[in-house]
Amino acid sequence: MTISFEIPENVLSQLEMVKGAAEYVMRPLSRELDENEHARPDQFVQVTWGMMRDMQKRTLDKMANPEAGKKREGVSTATLRLMLMIEMLSWGDAGVYLCLPGGALGGAAIEAVGTPEQKMRFLKRFAEGEVPAWGAMAMTEPGAGSDTSAIRTRAVFDSATNEWVINGEKIFCTNGKLALEESNGLVVVWATIDPTAGRAGMRPFVVEAGTPGVTVTKTEIKHGIRASDTAAIVLQDARIPADNILGSPEVQHGEGSGGFKGAMATFDATRPLVAASALGIGRASLEYVKEVLQANGVEIRYDLPYHKLTALQRDVLEMEAQLKAAYLLTLRAVSLLDHGEPNNLESAMCKAKAGKVITTITQKAVEMLGSIGYTKETLLEKWMRDGKINSIYEGTDQINTLIVARRILGYSSKELN
Repeated sequence: MTISFEIPENVLSQLEMVKGAAEYVMRPLSRELDENEHARPDQFVQVTWGMMRDMQKRTLDKMANPEAGKKREGVSTATLRLMLMIEMLSWGDAGVYLCLPGGALGGAAIEAVGTPEQKMRFLKRFAEGEVPAWGAMAMTEPGAGSDTSAIRTRAVFDSATNEWVINGEKIFCTNGKLALEESNGLVVVWATIDPTAGRAGMRPFVVEAGTPGVTVTKTEIKHGIRASDTAAIVLQDARIPADNILGSPEVQHGEGSGGFKGAMATFDATRPLVAASALGIGRASLEYVKEVLQANGVEIRYDLPYHKLTALQRDVLEMEAQLKAAYLLTLRAVSLLDHGEPNNLESAMCKAKAGKVITTITQKAVEMLGSIGYTKETLLEKWMRDGKINSIYEGTDQINTLIVARRILGYSSKELN
């Protein structure tokens, strides 16, 4: 497989629109929404809703007639387009970007695990609704973070009513409040239908807004990305229609079909997009540092050997190199997805690299500009806080590094943990 580093013209034209929203809508809202956590970015939602709805419509059209889409467009650029759009939106403001209307992680889980009928049925609300709708995914629990086998939320089938009854508690659910309290939203909840089967017993369930027994009990007060809501959800005898389980309810011990593998398929698709968000924050920080240095007479030289550069110049070049390395790894993972090829290794690689790089770049940016970077006079300190989450959610840096090691060395999770 070959990768072209030229961005297609149709993607470039869309990026110009996104850049306008990032620069003229999101940036002006950054400080206000950071200091008024959980305030709704309604202006941003109104600006982006039409664009997101059109993107989802194209996705549904391809699902309905995949052969026609192949003949018309050749290799898909859908994930590349989304990656570049997320990078640009996060350059604007990562917390506000996370409030983007659409399926988000919930939609990704439906696409990764759902049947063709389920994909059309559930994703249609993000493409055809007259008002914005949000999706979310709930996997983490008070006693189950990176170790998904520790999930205790239980789903039991009630044959008398043809429903699944779910009981449990979920935490750190991005956009959980928006998805459950706004009409037409949904949350994909991961629960076990067979505790004796371990990860093979895990299944995702689509829980729709307004379902009795589903309560948002808390919205977190966070270090960064404060514009987005991060919710705790309790499910108490929540009854879900039988056909809202994604994939097959059949459990095959030791294989994980539709369970853990389904969760990992979701993350393989979304981890490069989380990496893209980190890239946007990193680019914003680096661009600002270079602007300030230039305004103070510090020129970044690319024509001198390393030992003749100043410490500041070397730091900037190293930051640029690391950001480009993370970008290329992310581009590789995204290109594999668009070519319909497995990307488990590359997805973990780009997520781990981007998480580490964004932490280094934003901290170094604050350090280089001293009091200017540390105070609220600029957005640098905010970008440092926003960036840190990228090394934690959707698999910590440590977990993704472990996945990379297993794939390269050929070890199972039991052999290398």
